Amino acid sequence: MNQQIYQEQYKAYTELTEKRLKELCDCYLPEKARIAQAARYSLLSGGKRVRAVLVLAACDLAGGKVQNAADYACALEMLHCYSLIHDDLPCMDNDDFRRGRPSCHKAYDEATALLAADALVTAAFEAISLAPLSAESRVEAVQLLAYGAGARGMLYGQELDKTYETRRATEEELLELHRHKTGALITTAVELGCAAAGRDTPIIQPLTRYAQELGLVFQIVDDILDVTSTTEMLGKPVGSDEANDKTTFVTLYGLDGAAALAQKHTDTALEALAPLGPQAEFLRQMALALLNRKK
Repeated sequence: MNQQIYQEQYKAYTELTEKRLKELCDCYLPEKARIAQAARYSLLSGGKRVRAVLVLAACDLAGGKVQNAADYACALEMLHCYSLIHDDLPCMDNDDFRRGRPSCHKAYDEATALLAADALVTAAFEAISLAPLSAESRVEAVQLLAYGAGARGMLYGQELDKTYETRRATEEELLELHRHKTGALITTAVELGCAAAGRDTPIIQPLTRYAQELGLVFQIVDDILDVTSTTEMLGKPVGSDEANDKTTFVTLYGLDGAAALAQKHTDTALEALAPLGPQAEFLRQMALALLNRKK
């Protein structure tokens, strides 16, 4: 798969996601409510839609209908967006910008942002419960999303993230943090894609291993960009990790060491896809794109 075909496929996945997100917002986040306005402000502000794309690509690879997976992909984006709104709050990372414009609590206020994020969580599970898939698939999807986002997944990672603002994390502690904070929902994405395909599929094991490595790569590159990029390029403040005295892959390994580590985990992710043959080429290209991203 050449770069042009990869980009076209990525665009097709994101366009499907954006279209369905707007439709679901009209159902579950009516604009007459101010918290819904705030939720839509954050949710529909763009972004890479990495998690949604992974849901759709995994469903595609498992032989399912991508359109049937769209509600799962959107639910995951809703839940991810809630976590970003909370991350930006003064009690968390205290960031004023997200995706190139004021964070939700800056555009509205803290209480509205808090409630808007909560509204996105409930909308995510409502979207799954009414998705055009079998009851068995929807129950599985609810379980997957709840586990990935909860106290054994993303939220535990956020707790660890706050913990290591007051003390230095070791290498193993940092890996544990980001396997949960960033990696949990990325792993959930491929699991949701397989659930949408509606079958017990042998590809779930290599896909899960791929996603776990991809989550680490995503975070390592984030840490690098927080040092090397600009606010204009990233659409969010740079240097916030240092300002919050966080342990990052850069503080542990330096820029060159972090880049080498990102390459190592990318290589492992690509190895995980080997049993899936040429049909997994989109995911191979995606891993390389995330390794080399500039924003």
